[in-house]
Amino acid sequence: MTSATTGNAEFPSTPAWFDISAVDAPRAHRFYRELFGWRVDALDATYALVGAADGEPAGGIGQSGPGSPYTGIVVYFRVADVDLALAKAEELGGRRRLEPQAVPGRGRIAVFDDPDGNPVGLLGA
Repeated sequence: MTSATTGNAEFPSTPAWFDISAVDAPRAHRFYRELFGWRVDALDATYALVGAADGEPAGGIGQSGPGSPYTGIVVYFRVADVDLALAKAEELGGRRRLEPQAVPGRGRIAVFDDPDGNPVGLLGA
């Protein structure tokens, strides 16, 4: 079942991306590479794309710090419209954590806290 504000047949609100925000990103890169055999492609000193050696990246590992919207792991769910889904989350008791923003080559993202305080990501076209 999909919602008019969060999903449709093309974007059924399924997990689409994950981010790990770590206090020591290089250490986290090594840890997950050795644990899961992930390919780690550093974009810069603070963020790397990770995933299978033979496919598209499935997520990223970044450096947390004073400007980080969260620390830990956030799963991003695909939605048809980031702004509408974020507004719906707030209507249902969620709290906005990261304002909608463009991510080159990926679409738009936003993060909110669910009513229990868990960070949840949104990824839209």
